[in-house]
Amino acid sequence: MEVGILAYGGYIPKSRLQREDIFKAHAWFNPGLKGLARGERSMANWDEDSVTMAVEAARDCLGEDDRTNISAVYMASTTFPFMDRQNAGIVADALNLPSSLQTLDFASSMRAGTAALNLALQAAGAASGPILVTGAERRNTKAGSALELTTGDGAASFLVGSGNVIAKLLGSHTESVDFVDHFRGEEAQYDYTWEERWIRDEGYMKIVPKAIEGALEKAGVKAEDISAFCFPVAARNVAAGLAKKVGISEGAVADNLQANCGEAGTAHALIMLAHALETAAPGDKILVASFGQGCDALILEATDAITSLPKRAGVGGSLAAGRKTCNYHRFLAFHQGLDMDLGIRAEVDKNTGLTTHYRNRYMAQRMVGGECSKCGTVQFPKSNMCVNENCGAIGTQEDHPFAEKTATLNSYTADRLTFSPDPPAYYGMIQFEGGGRLMSDFTDIFPDDDLHVGMELKMVFRVKDFDHKRGFRRYFWKAVPVDATGGE
Repeated sequence: MEVGILAYGGYIPKSRLQREDIFKAHAWFNPGLKGLARGERSMANWDEDSVTMAVEAARDCLGEDDRTNISAVYMASTTFPFMDRQNAGIVADALNLPSSLQTLDFASSMRAGTAALNLALQAAGAASGPILVTGAERRNTKAGSALELTTGDGAASFLVGSGNVIAKLLGSHTESVDFVDHFRGEEAQYDYTWEERWIRDEGYMKIVPKAIEGALEKAGVKAEDISAFCFPVAARNVAAGLAKKVGISEGAVADNLQANCGEAGTAHALIMLAHALETAAPGDKILVASFGQGCDALILEATDAITSLPKRAGVGGSLAAGRKTCNYHRFLAFHQGLDMDLGIRAEVDKNTGLTTHYRNRYMAQRMVGGECSKCGTVQFPKSNMCVNENCGAIGTQEDHPFAEKTATLNSYTADRLTFSPDPPAYYGMIQFEGGGRLMSDFTDIFPDDDLHVGMELKMVFRVKDFDHKRGFRRYFWKAVPVDATGGE
């Protein structure tokens, strides 16, 4: 059977920070940033990281498909929240996947995303089931740097396997070259970058064409037959120059999403690929390449099946759901660019007992509640006793997932006494479709949002709180208005 991409998904955080406002803060020191002060960049919320964004992209990719046959989860990022804890494992847990699967993290390079996708395409033929590939990035950039304006946050996911594929791999090629255009050492918080012209002339223009030409040769495809060329670099003239050098038509150069997202690191090649697939027609040939200590180049061809793929939000849906923000200091606070006085209430010790964390992981990370096998009542959290006052059966609870359920708002509070990194703290009682209630935190709430009783909500996987003293973070599920997610 043919091996290729079965489905795709994308996620871009809701907030869009206006680059003009970043520039205004730094114009006194570096007026040269004015040339980059156009458009907007995506901005992760305080409770979003590469794991939570990967989960949202994967949910968009998988939709309502059966998840029990997934054989592996590959996750790529250079901004993993955990250096010694498998991040792909957290993603698999949040997706409520079975434990009998392979989980792998890909890191340390801007082409980790394409490396993960390429490996999945090679391994899928022998795998026991589809492989979920996800790339996500939450870029940390130094205040006043060009990267602060040109980068963004986001994620994309692909389900790779055999069968009714929407895009098949025609060929791929990798050039591995220890060309150091930027780096981030063990103790560093931010990337250190080298001179742009040297990177363009010695890196992009000499290494990338070799990888593209290798992929074209292996695929048996002519450069002029490429329909979409996805190459993640902030300056569009670089991709256009590469296209001209290898013979790809100018019109095939894909939108680098610099106007409304920014370059999302190792995830960006995957984001551009997912965006290209949203409008691809059967027979279209898509070339995706990424640069980082060499270059990966993959050529895929859309099949007839792409026309029958169920509708999803995708990258385009996430971009359309963006909300404008001009508060640069809020961005700095969320990205650890400011050492703020958060007040005494923020000093509460958030130590997590790992035994309790493990014992409750199905409840906390998978959002699995209970269903009474005697009366059918569902409840969250799961307990030994059925909450139905007319039942009250003991020991009848069976696992019942809540993460994909919609809910309605019963009541809410906007609280400025409780500490929140983004005050006020919104929380309230929600009622799940089919039964079950929860006092839930809300997230992605903007000042002009109209919260009202009865409004439809969905659940999203987010950081619950940080234990900065020990470097740990806890995850849980929060409620967001459905019409604010771009996914409905």
